Amino acid sequence: MTDSVRVRFAPSPTGALHVGGARTAIYNWAFARRTGGIFILRIDDTDPRRSTAENTAQIIRSLRWLGLDWDEGPEVGGPFGPYFQTQRTENYRAALETMKANGSAYPCFCSTEELQARRSLASDKRRARGYDRSCRRLDPAVAAERIAAGEPHVWRLAVPEQQGDIVVQDAVRGETLFPTSAMDDYILVRADGTPTYNFATVVDDADMRITHVIRGDDHLSNTPRQILVYQALGRPVPVFAHLPMIWGPDGRKLSKRHGATSVEAFQEEGYLPEALLNYLALLGWSLDGETTLMTPEVLKSHFSLERISKSPAVFDHQKLEWMNGAYIRNLGAAELAARLMPFLERASLARPRDFEERPDWFISLAALVAERIKRLSEVIPWVRFLFTAEIDIDPQAAESVLGQSGTRATLEHAHEALESLDEWTPEAIETTLRRLPETLNVKPKMVFQTVRVAVAGSTVSLPLFESLALLDKQVALGRLKSALRFAAAG
Repeated sequence: MTDSVRVRFAPSPTGALHVGGARTAIYNWAFARRTGGIFILRIDDTDPRRSTAENTAQIIRSLRWLGLDWDEGPEVGGPFGPYFQTQRTENYRAALETMKANGSAYPCFCSTEELQARRSLASDKRRARGYDRSCRRLDPAVAAERIAAGEPHVWRLAVPEQQGDIVVQDAVRGETLFPTSAMDDYILVRADGTPTYNFATVVDDADMRITHVIRGDDHLSNTPRQILVYQALGRPVPVFAHLPMIWGPDGRKLSKRHGATSVEAFQEEGYLPEALLNYLALLGWSLDGETTLMTPEVLKSHFSLERISKSPAVFDHQKLEWMNGAYIRNLGAAELAARLMPFLERASLARPRDFEERPDWFISLAALVAERIKRLSEVIPWVRFLFTAEIDIDPQAAESVLGQSGTRATLEHAHEALESLDEWTPEAIETTLRRLPETLNVKPKMVFQTVRVAVAGSTVSLPLFESLALLDKQVALGRLKSALRFAAAG
C-alpha cells in the first residue's frame, strides 16, 4: 500500500446527487486535503438501465458547485484511469482470472428457478437460505466442460470455510466482527459477464491504490465480503470508515418526504454552496463542539476521522436556512448582487446584460435585501415592484392604508414635493418626505405607509427612501398618481 493517503468518492449516476452522497464526498475531499493525499472521483456506472450521461454531468456540476476539486477522475484524468466502471471491463476480467487460478472463485450453473426452489425448501425447514454451494463441489474438469459447451453460469466467491471471524477495525465505529460461517458464496460476475458491486468496487479500489474507504454505514455489511476479495486477490485491505446515516426530523432516513434532498434542489432554492458545504460537514463531524460557521479552508486544515460521530445526524432545514442567511449577510453587496442575478433572470425580472449596464444599481439593491433574506430565491417578492412598470396593490393594504381619511391629500402632496426634486437620491427623498407630516398635520407613519403602499403595493417592503431612489422618478410619480383611485378624501 502506498504511504500517501488516497481516497475516492464513487457515486452511481442513477439520479441527482443526494446530500448524503455530497457529505461523503466532502469528508473524503477534506481528509485528502488535510493529509496531503489524493482525492479521486470515480463514476460507478455499471447499472445500464439507470446510469445516464446526464446524471453523471449533474453529479459533476453539483460537486463543482460545492467547491470540491479532485486530483484524479473525470475531466482531469490520472494514472489509474479510466474512471468510469463501464470502461474498466478488462480490469475485472483480469482480477477474475487471478481468482480462478488460486481457487477463490468458482463457476455456478444453478438457474434462478433452481435457486428459488432451494431457498423455499430451506425456509420451510428453517435452514439458512443462502446458496448451498452445490456447484462448489463440482469436479473442475466437469465444470470446464460445461463452460466450454456454452452453458450459462456465474462466478461465485469461495468463502474460506476454515477462516475465523473477519475483524473490521473501523475508523469511526471501532472493532466489528463478522463470522465467515454466516457468509454466502456471493456472485462476483453475472452470467452476462458484468461484475457485481462488491467485486467491481474492490478491483477498482485495489487498482487505484485506495488507502481509506470513507462511506455511509449502509455499506458496513458489504465490508467483510469485500475484505475476502482483497485477500483473494492478494491486495492490501484499506482502512474503512463508515459514516452515520442522515435522518429526517422524524428519525427516518432522509428522503424527499422531508423536503429537498439533492444538492441541485438546494441550489435552486437559493442556498449558497459554502453554506451547504459548511452545514453538511457538521452533520456527523465537529471542529471543536462549538464552532458553527467555518470556511472550507478551516475544514480542510482540521478535518479528522476521529471526530466523526457514530450516531445518526438529523437534517435540520431551519438550521441550514439560518446558516445560509448568515453567509448571505457576510457577502459583500457586489458579490451578493452577482449571485442574485440567476434568480432575477429566472423570474424574468432582469438579464445578465442589465447587471453589466447598471452594476451600481444592482449592488445598491443587494445591500437593501441582504438583511431580509435567508435564501437567494426569497429576493423576488421583495424586489418585484422595482422591475415592473405597473404594480398590483394588495387589496388589504389598499383598504387599511389608502382607504384611511386624508390619504388623498398625502398622495397629492407627496407627488408634488417629489416631482420638484432636482436630485433623485435617498437623502433628498427622505428630507422631502419628512417635511410632509408637519405640513399635513399627520403622524409620520401615515405618510410613509401611504407612499410605501402606493409605490411598492404592500405595507411590507424594502426601506422606503432607498427603494424609491432605485425606482425611475417618473415611474414612482406615476404610481403615486395611480394610487389616488384607492384614496379617501376626507
